[in-house]
Amino acid sequence: MSANAPRYVYKLVPSTAPIPETLPDQLPVSDLDQRSGFVHLSSATQIPNTLKFFFKNEPLVYVLRIVYDKVEKDIRWESPDATVCGPRGGEGMFPHLYNGLKLGKDEIESVATWKNVDGWDDALQNAGSWLIY
Repeated sequence: MSANAPRYVYKLVPSTAPIPETLPDQLPVSDLDQRSGFVHLSSATQIPNTLKFFFKNEPLVYVLRIVYDKVEKDIRWESPDATVCGPRGGEGMFPHLYNGLKLGKDEIESVATWKNVDGWDDALQNAGSWLIY
């Protein structure tokens, strides 16, 4: 892991795709990830804007925490539409997981459930030390 690499990356999952208590080998793939051919992830610092932009009207989300070292070999840091490739860049560059769309018990370290109460600020504040870059 390089000095500025994150410790964790995160996958946000809407309430319409509940995460089972016992994680399977592979979770179902979202339509967006299926169309893109990779799993869309965010760093801890990107989570607030990802929530506010893509999950604004969701009543709750499941936040999957993934140890970066476990997936680093399959991560590409790219713009949201995957047109700009390269090493870890500014916050406009997102971690995209290119591992055959596999995200399950081997990749996910823990899962949190966050509720949207008049916006995501309360959930983010309550995330405390769980949301780590």
